[in-house]
Amino acid sequence: MSFLDAPPRFLFFTGKGGVGKTALSCATAIRLADAGKNVLLVSTDPASNLDQMLGTPLANPPTPIAGVPGLRALNIDPEKAADEYRERVISPYRSIWNPEQLTQLREQLAGSCTTEIAAFDEFAGLLAGDQDEGWDHIIFDTAPTGHTLRLLSLPRAWTGFLEDSPHSESCLGPHAGLKMQMDRFAAALAALIDPVRTSVVLVTRPEKPAMREAARTSGELRELGLANQQLVINAIFEARDRDDPVAVALEQRGRAALDEMPDALRPLPTVRVPLRPFNMVGLPALRALLGAASEPEATVTARSMPELPPLASLFDEVAAPGHGLIMVMGKGGVGKTTIAAAVAVELASRGLPVHLSTTDPAAHVASTLVGEVPGLTISRIDPEVETKAYVENVMATRGVKLDAAGRALLAEDLRSPCYAELAVFGAFSRLIREAQRGFVVLDTAPTGHTLLLLDTTGAYHRESVRAYRAEYAGRITTPLMRLGDPSYSKILLVTLAETTPVTEAAELQADLRRAGIEPYAWIINSSLAATGSKDPVLHQRITGELEQVALVQTQHAKRVAIVPWQLDEPVGVARLRQLAGAHVAQLQVLPEG
Repeated sequence: MSFLDAPPRFLFFTGKGGVGKTALSCATAIRLADAGKNVLLVSTDPASNLDQMLGTPLANPPTPIAGVPGLRALNIDPEKAADEYRERVISPYRSIWNPEQLTQLREQLAGSCTTEIAAFDEFAGLLAGDQDEGWDHIIFDTAPTGHTLRLLSLPRAWTGFLEDSPHSESCLGPHAGLKMQMDRFAAALAALIDPVRTSVVLVTRPEKPAMREAARTSGELRELGLANQQLVINAIFEARDRDDPVAVALEQRGRAALDEMPDALRPLPTVRVPLRPFNMVGLPALRALLGAASEPEATVTARSMPELPPLASLFDEVAAPGHGLIMVMGKGGVGKTTIAAAVAVELASRGLPVHLSTTDPAAHVASTLVGEVPGLTISRIDPEVETKAYVENVMATRGVKLDAAGRALLAEDLRSPCYAELAVFGAFSRLIREAQRGFVVLDTAPTGHTLLLLDTTGAYHRESVRAYRAEYAGRITTPLMRLGDPSYSKILLVTLAETTPVTEAAELQADLRRAGIEPYAWIINSSLAATGSKDPVLHQRITGELEQVALVQTQHAKRVAIVPWQLDEPVGVARLRQLAGAHVAQLQVLPEG
């Protein structure tokens, strides 16, 4: 294991959603702790599932992990960090400002910008050594790529902004507190770009999209100064049953991806980890992932594949209004982009106007669609493009009314990293409005990034209602109100039939319901159980799938559809339509003996 031979103090595990970052970071932390090291395991993912994998409720400060002496873990809680950050900013002004000024400051600190900088502040403190308790290693389990690249760019962005800004306020309100953190941010940046102290482990699967994203991430990390990189190719599969078409196709697809590995990844020190037949939850499974222990014993309960409808069963009702917003949500790696493309293709094939877009900085819907479909347009919310347009618009509208000094102050404030989130929210809001005239199918970023976007949506809603209640009571329609209108918006929750994606989808559903948004349907994607495979390794995984399918059907979803794993990659119009109507094999799993 090259990344374990002489690991630096800081190890970052990053990659496309669903490639196994959390499992590998947990397995690495356990292995180092078992070797006598003092290890801290940290999740920077707003939708962290470290608690579930380690079987221990986590918070901040770090929590000891029972059964692994020397290992503690924590989740960076964005909301808790934001509350503490707001208090630090507001506290100095309580004795000198009047109530109206304090109220305005609280409102200024209510958005997702504050949540992001507060979470980053916690992250920077770990790198700078604020909470140094003699850790030999600090291992970061990061959010999927787009969110992580944003996080890793912030030390440089905020350090530069605070060094160059001569003024005392930003989009975060008075930043005297931030000024005091300049040295801390600089220390975090120095730790990140020091190859002796920091290494990035790029995690991928033997799948072409995951490898393309790993290669792109590698280049962007190098631009940020993070050159010490290693590669882990996780879940490499070899068929045991050569007569099983599903197993053979899965192996061949993996071999083809490995043969076509992007050139940017080939020079990196590489570790290959086989596909394990067991679920990656609990210490025995995590110890076995890297071969440090024997595989946990499988328990098999007699189950049959339930009769679930295909994705196509949802289309008539979805298409009936002739317009509307369809948001496809879920954990990274569950196939949201594929499902969104399949829905868009079907609606366009019915002669309906469709706009397929994505809020995921790392998504490429066009590469899934391949080819033109009459009536279907494709776009992508690019944070850099949106931020540039946002800044230009503000300067053209607000800046034109200011004198030279005022315009200089405004231009300086707009350099704050916060405005990228506001710009993306603006683009998201435009897509929501566009659904009044046709269908907008939105492939969203992985859960944590999407929750931050929805947090901004909620903050905008509250501020709009407060500001315009008297003058426009009953006449304003905010993006959040559109999302909560089932006749206008339909939320499709996509999951795999695995413990972590199902748990995360259930938690996302609970978050949506608290915001007044009811998901329309659950989609169980890429189901091996629905193929009827009998390969020994896959068959063991299928037993776990059936448990999760039953859980979704009986406890979580009001409406559910299932998509079997496809022998051919679902790329292109014909295969996307085939995927939507794919037949579900009826399978029964019986206990051995």
